[in-house]
Amino acid sequence: MTAYFLVKLVHILSGAVLFGTGAGIAFFMLRAHASRDPATVAAVARIVVLADYVFTATAVVVQPISGLMLISLQGYSLMEPWLMVAYGLYALTGLCWLPVVVIQIRLKRLAEQAVADGSELPPAYSRLYRLWFALGWPAFAAVLGIYWLMIAKPDF
Repeated sequence: MTAYFLVKLVHILSGAVLFGTGAGIAFFMLRAHASRDPATVAAVARIVVLADYVFTATAVVVQPISGLMLISLQGYSLMEPWLMVAYGLYALTGLCWLPVVVIQIRLKRLAEQAVADGSELPPAYSRLYRLWFALGWPAFAAVLGIYWLMIAKPDF
C-alpha cells in the first residue's frame, strides 16, 4: 500500500464522516424539532452535540491535513485556482459550523430547562433553531461545491 493510497483513503473516509455526520445530525435535529417535545429535543440534542465533538470535529481536523498531504504527494501547487476555491468553501463551511455547535448546545440547554420546568420550548429555542437551520444550508452547499471541485478540478 502506497503512502498516496493510504492518505487518499483517510481523506475520503474523513470526508464521508464529515458529510454523513452532518446529514445525520440535521435529520435527527429536524425530526426532534418537529415533535415539539422538550424531552425528545433534549435527548436528541445531547446525542447531536456528542456526535459533533467525536465525529465532526475529528474529521474537520483530518480533512485539511490529509488534503494538504494529497496536494503535496500529487505535486499540485497550493495555489491552484480550484484549490483556492476549495479553501474558501471549506472556510465558509467552518464559519457556519462553529456557530451551529454553539447553537446546538444552547438548544440542548433550553430543552433540558423546559423539561425540568415542565414547560414548552421557549421562544428563544425557536429563534435559535431557525438560525441553526439557516446556517446549515450554506454549509451544505459549500461541502457539495468542494466535492465537485475534487472531482472536476476545473480550469478557472
